[in-house]
Amino acid sequence: MIIRSWLAVAVAVAVAVALGALYALGFVSGAGSERSKYQRLDEARLQQSFEQGRALGRVKEKVVVEYVDRIVKVREAGVSLIKEVPIYVSKAADDACVVPGGFVRVHDAGAANLPLARGPSVADGAASGLALSTVAASVVDNYNQCHANTEQLKALQQWVRESQALLQGAPGLH
Repeated sequence: MIIRSWLAVAVAVAVAVALGALYALGFVSGAGSERSKYQRLDEARLQQSFEQGRALGRVKEKVVVEYVDRIVKVREAGVSLIKEVPIYVSKAADDACVVPGGFVRVHDAGAANLPLARGPSVADGAASGLALSTVAASVVDNYNQCHANTEQLKALQQWVRESQALLQGAPGLH
């Protein structure tokens, strides 16, 4: 009888040790499984971010290339028009038209987006020494710069729209 009860105790201890080992193995395996699940999720998020960054880079590159092409055309058009000034505003026109100092003051203040420094004066009506053809070239150059700024703004707006569309279409970012 003692041997049987000793054997029963030994079997019970062996079963308890085996169950404990199985529990520990399951716990370690489960923890490893959870860890690898989160690692796979992190890797997927990282891959998604990488792909998204690459797509945003393609959008930027496309917009910049288009912008540069448009700016080149705008600049070429301005240079071409400035070359035409002597044809349309001749030396005789320069000699016949006196550009007053007041006009130059107002033009320069407008170009700099600044208020006029002082009130009107008698000197505003006097000849500035500036040729009419120079005024024409300056106006063309100012408008050309305005067109270049317009193209830059259009490119920026295009980049924002395309980037937003890309980000709004990406899964998991909402």
